[in-house]
Amino acid sequence: MTARLSLYEKAEQELYKLDRSVKGKFYDFCHRFRQNPDHRGLDLKPLKGDGRVYRAKIDQSYRALLAKIGIDGAGHEKWLVVAVRHRKHVYEELSVAINRITGEIEFVDLSVVGQSVLQRAGMTLTPAEQSETGDEPETPSSVPDAAEPVAAVPAVPEVLLAGLDADDLRGLGVAEQLIDLALAVTESEELDALVSGAPLLTKDILYGLAAGLSVDEVRKEITAPVDVKLPESERQDLDAALARTTVTTIDDALKDILEEGDFRAWKIFLHPAQAKLVDRRYSGPFRVSGGPGTGKTIVALHRVKHLAEQLTPGHSKPILLTTFTKNLTTDLRARLASLLDPEQLARVDITHIDQLASRVLNENALTGAGKQRIYDSVALNTLRQVLLELDEKRWDAEFLYEEWEQVILGQSLGTRKAYFDARRAGRGRSISRPDRAQIWKILEQFTTRLDKDNRETWGQAAERAARFEMQRATKIEARQEYKDDLGGKDLIHRDDSSGMYYLGHRYKHVVVDEAQDLRPAHWKMLRAMVAPGEDDMFIAGDTHQRIYDQQVTLGTVGVHIRGRASRLTLSYRTTREILNRAMEVVNPKSTQITFDDLDDGTDNLDGYRSVLRGPAPELVPCDSWDDELAQLATAVQGWREELATGGADGKTRDPRGNIAVCVADREAVNQVMYYLATKAGLTVAELTKDGVKGDGDIHVGTMHRFKGLEYQKLAIVGARDGVIPRASLVQRYRETDPQRLAREELKARSLLFVAATRARDTLRISWHGKPSPYLPR
Repeated sequence: MTARLSLYEKAEQELYKLDRSVKGKFYDFCHRFRQNPDHRGLDLKPLKGDGRVYRAKIDQSYRALLAKIGIDGAGHEKWLVVAVRHRKHVYEELSVAINRITGEIEFVDLSVVGQSVLQRAGMTLTPAEQSETGDEPETPSSVPDAAEPVAAVPAVPEVLLAGLDADDLRGLGVAEQLIDLALAVTESEELDALVSGAPLLTKDILYGLAAGLSVDEVRKEITAPVDVKLPESERQDLDAALARTTVTTIDDALKDILEEGDFRAWKIFLHPAQAKLVDRRYSGPFRVSGGPGTGKTIVALHRVKHLAEQLTPGHSKPILLTTFTKNLTTDLRARLASLLDPEQLARVDITHIDQLASRVLNENALTGAGKQRIYDSVALNTLRQVLLELDEKRWDAEFLYEEWEQVILGQSLGTRKAYFDARRAGRGRSISRPDRAQIWKILEQFTTRLDKDNRETWGQAAERAARFEMQRATKIEARQEYKDDLGGKDLIHRDDSSGMYYLGHRYKHVVVDEAQDLRPAHWKMLRAMVAPGEDDMFIAGDTHQRIYDQQVTLGTVGVHIRGRASRLTLSYRTTREILNRAMEVVNPKSTQITFDDLDDGTDNLDGYRSVLRGPAPELVPCDSWDDELAQLATAVQGWREELATGGADGKTRDPRGNIAVCVADREAVNQVMYYLATKAGLTVAELTKDGVKGDGDIHVGTMHRFKGLEYQKLAIVGARDGVIPRASLVQRYRETDPQRLAREELKARSLLFVAATRARDTLRISWHGKPSPYLPR
């Protein structure tokens, strides 16, 4: 009889970490198993502990552990590969079950549980098979040797989950086989060992309880979002549970994926709690927020996947996926390609927001045709020149430029009267009516100079594009009203002559990542590009990570999210140790700092925590810049060797793209790259606005360039006072504009917070001289 094979998610993660030769043998094993699971060479046998779990030979050393699910409609046996183990590490205490909360298949392996916990629970593991010589397999160091008597257990200290009982854990959804063990845990190291092989829901629940959350809080934040209200008839139905379980089809695509390593899987992994946000239907714009690593971007990507799967056949691109910068767009496209079939991917327009605005302007080329678009720094120099020519000393160029960007362009103010009447919420410094008259006059001369030079800023381009799209939306609305007046019928001659017959909204769905950095004009353009209604806009962002000067209240630009928002609190990227340090940057105990929620309220990181553990971040004071570079090179060389050789855990990984150096000062990027390349012999690649430039192992860039990216090991250099925050800004605004200073300091904190939380496993921060005042002490 032939068989159909699927791969359990944790088994896929195990495979990533095995030697390439084992991966190849596993793939060959799957081919043979599908042809005939009863072939003698596979030696398929059930385990004694759970009759639904079998083991089969991959080669002389490795075994596949499989769960028998049932028979499909074509008569093929359905099997799920739940683990891949060396034969020495296969024990009878393996089981599969259906979680009473999620309805998914759960695989539990007690061989990863710490020795002390097993002893207190009175458990001894039984090897599943003997070696070729008849000897028992070696017992893992974390498990008591079955052939030797267990040593006397000393007095048991207080348990970690004191005050809880089995019914509490069972009701929350902890795997049944791990409940008694969880209640025996006495320290965090034991808990780490217990959850290392536990199902994901169990891991989240136990870490939440250990972090001090109450049973009710865990039920609300972790259990309730994934509760499927499993009917009694399906509590033992593995076939039905398989449809709810994250699995991978074993095919050629999997073979390619296995070569990429577990970092790839982590960048697109969707947690069950997040899946609830992906598959839901919304009556209008929906916003998901949360700290770094909580999966906002991953939720957005899977939302695109969900929407693409609902599309009717065609060749158009009715889904827009957009974000603020070009290098983020490149990363989104690569991740989405791992989730979608090529046909589905072709239905998604993936572009950064300024590129989208340019496209609109090119379609309306009669207005502003041929203008050179310039960056803010260039335009700011032009404004400084205008002020110099006018001998204007009352207003500094930075203040006037922000007034123009955020108030005049942000609200599309075309007349002086409109500017007189405009709200200036969040601008800090108050100005009188005569002040506005003077400012308007100066900015008129500034924009005239830009126009004379045939230049425009990206902010101007966004505002023009928004006006074009709003005009288009108005025409679409007028056409629909015209059709409604006629009872839904078209007059062909009227439509053809007016050019309205082919007019329609550009997109059916718009998905926005890093929403906190978009300009008001961007939002107006996006709002006009999609018809208001069900599932129109899906927005992911975190104002704690706002590193540009875009202050937007979504309701004022026509994007109404009131009552349609959700906040993620569990970080799946950054370790608890890194997270705790980073949180001190934006949430210092000594200072009251508030962040907006992209609407009229405030946002916070209450309950924000990590499910991962790792080494504490390294804070490194240095004697000089040369000393800092030398110590950096030594650290990066050590990281590279660790990844390439496997280090203590023996798991080799490709260093390329997994190590990065984040530079606080733009002028120091070239210095760092030069030193690492010439003095340390490392290959480097620069992170630019267009993405990674070069194919070196070590990525180097400024803090702004790391937005939305992730690395296993990250070093931040030059994090000193005077750079974070800029000394020039502090001196300029300390006396003249304290509110502006507060905004600049908030932006600097957010920038350091973003940089620190790009690291998954290892974070190193160094400086010379006096450290940044935002660094944790």
